[in-house]
Amino acid sequence: MAKKILIIKPSSLGDVIHALPFLKTIKDAFPDAHIAWVLNKSCEGILSGNPMIDELIIFDKDPWGNIKSISKTFNEIKALIKTLRAKRFDIVIDLQGLLRSGIMTFFARSPLKIGFENAREGSKFFYNKKVRVDTGAHAVDRYLEVARVIQKEHRTQNTEHRLQSTETRAEKIEFPLYVDKAAEENIKKLLGGISNYVVIVSSARWQSKRWPAEYFGMLISGLSIPCIITGTASDKETVQKVMDASGGEGINFCSKINLKELAALLSGAKAVISADSGPLHIAAALGVPVVALFGPTDSHRTGPYGWQRSKKVKLLRASISCSPCFKKKCKNPLCMSNISVEMVSEELKEYL
Repeated sequence: MAKKILIIKPSSLGDVIHALPFLKTIKDAFPDAHIAWVLNKSCEGILSGNPMIDELIIFDKDPWGNIKSISKTFNEIKALIKTLRAKRFDIVIDLQGLLRSGIMTFFARSPLKIGFENAREGSKFFYNKKVRVDTGAHAVDRYLEVARVIQKEHRTQNTEHRLQSTETRAEKIEFPLYVDKAAEENIKKLLGGISNYVVIVSSARWQSKRWPAEYFGMLISGLSIPCIITGTASDKETVQKVMDASGGEGINFCSKINLKELAALLSGAKAVISADSGPLHIAAALGVPVVALFGPTDSHRTGPYGWQRSKKVKLLRASISCSPCFKKKCKNPLCMSNISVEMVSEELKEYL
């Protein structure tokens, strides 16, 4: 029986959300196990306090690769390796499948180190158990396939039940995502009595994923419900463009709330409009109605899970031959600009 389990899934935010059904399956199969999770500092707020996780091993990967931070990065890597080597796990699972996560798996002490057979950057050479998955399948299904293999390796009365129940319909898959009560209170104060609102996520990490700021502005100015615009400090310029295009109709929450508060804000929304981003997947996991705008990424692999059958997900994409291209930058991202304001407004009607 596994007593200590380590999950390595540092980022990104949407990928961490997609790994939550895996966490639920593993916790149900091994209810008494100590579960640790290696996580990037930028994602800490979404998992801290989750009762299914006993320990978060946090590191800050964002400065990695910056020559000015090389000394700090070296010391952090050294500390992370020391932490992983000091602990003894029964199972280590690498759900990231990259060289960095493979090296973490290598240094973690465990008789079973499991990951994807088709993992990238040579990370598969650090595993002693490799799982072949369908790369065209949704991320949630790929992770659950790893869970099934783990269950077969460690069969108990609990795992026999889970082996059957994970092979189920998408709407029965659970995302154990918890909203912090203190964060909810902070959001109530910030909203100042506003109870019905729409959340606008106007930016995304990839430039090619972004819906034009002027489109968001036009959408906001045409709605009769308050629109809260979110974003991090790096999104300030984009959010300001949205505010200007809306004629000042939006409510700017950019860089004013943390990740826990973002989850609380999303949980109370009438609807969320977003491109393929972390906040989109948080909203979908919380069961909040979303209008998802997809272009360069594959909605079948990384869209809100089960969107094809969900009444709470409206997924829009333009019919462009080069989409999805998986390019982070594009000089003329027609796949996004060809999604019209009218198309989004029409899909919003059912939720408002």
